Amino acid sequence: MGFALQNANASRILQIFGADVDELSWFWIIAPLMGLIVQPIIGHYSDKTWGRFGRRKPYFLTGALLASIGLILMPQADIFIAFLPALWVGAGMLMIMDASFNIAMEPFRALVGDNLRTDQRTLGFSVQTALIGFGAVVGSWLPYALTNWFGVSNRTVEGEVPFNLILSFIIGAVILIISILVTVLSTKEYSPEELASFEDEQAHTDALKKDGEEHKSSLFDIFDDFKKMPVTMRQLSWVQFFSWFGLFGMWVFATPAIAQHMYGLAYTDSSSSLYQDAGDWVGVLFGVYNLVSAFYAFALPYIAKKLGRKRTHATSLIIGGLGLLSIYIMPDKNWLILSMIGVGIAWSSILAMPYAILAGSISPKKMGVYMGIFNFFIVIPQIINALIGGPLVKYAYDNHAIFALMVSGASFLIAAALVYKVKDVDDVVQN
Repeated sequence: MGFALQNANASRILQIFGADVDELSWFWIIAPLMGLIVQPIIGHYSDKTWGRFGRRKPYFLTGALLASIGLILMPQADIFIAFLPALWVGAGMLMIMDASFNIAMEPFRALVGDNLRTDQRTLGFSVQTALIGFGAVVGSWLPYALTNWFGVSNRTVEGEVPFNLILSFIIGAVILIISILVTVLSTKEYSPEELASFEDEQAHTDALKKDGEEHKSSLFDIFDDFKKMPVTMRQLSWVQFFSWFGLFGMWVFATPAIAQHMYGLAYTDSSSSLYQDAGDWVGVLFGVYNLVSAFYAFALPYIAKKLGRKRTHATSLIIGGLGLLSIYIMPDKNWLILSMIGVGIAWSSILAMPYAILAGSISPKKMGVYMGIFNFFIVIPQIINALIGGPLVKYAYDNHAIFALMVSGASFLIAAALVYKVKDVDDVVQN
């Protein structure tokens, strides 16, 4: 829910505080950088942590508390205007939120793996993905719902965030804290001794110790592993590059693109009532794609059994790419829901299929390091888009942000074509 509030509204808030459209991607570069830096560190230390409060829980409780502070303060950054410009305070809160979400999310994923047997993990991660999706729907729709269902005003003056958005972030922070506290108080974590006593766990531990004695690991081993990455992983890296390049462009430029293209606003407008309506509607659209993604996730295994994982992923990316491209020709804002259905199908597949394909090509003892390296192919394209996306909007697209969404759609289609170059070594349908 917190991620959804950020993704749907961060650009809008930054524009209200004075960011130009072509500067948005530079502020958003914080997100992939935090993922690149924070997740490996938290994953490393949470593996080695055990105290009176558990192994993973101290990390996601700390992350949730910090993220809640960021959620509350980002849309109210103008209260610090006596000390710093609101834009810079807002950007700082965005950085805190991103770092904190990463602190919380990495141990959450690990907790599922810790607490479930091998045969239960697919269902466990599916349920987690669905709950993330449904939470994202609530977060995305909240500003629109507060205004249109409960009468909370979304009108404002220049330089101030509308109250419906401030209230949405406060509600999101409260729900985040309550959800984390329920999880911390109700979820059991197994001690290292208990984990070692489970079936095959001790044998696995002994094997790891033996491997560690034979080859002492060091930071430089990552570079060696990078050079020796499996062929399938190299091929998937290009699919991931264009998939996440497209996603980042959509997240950053959706609000100004919809405001200009569907509401007829100037690129400099960030305070009119129509701009606030456009921002609320983007939240609705983001909620649609997250809702579709949550349901489509349950259908993916069955589709993959019929079509194969590669064809399933390629088809999903094509549908998503066409969805983004269709935004340009839609007659009014309501038709954009159809576009977002396509995006939701692609988003669901992006979160699942590449990892299913990758897992079959990696040795179990290298699973951790290669999953970490695979994350590079998620954050690097976002960083590149963050660096070049804004200048492209300003100089190549004459400040028409809609063309950034068109590039995102084309990027999805390129990713779909590259899927067919991937060797899926354990796909029964393909082989």
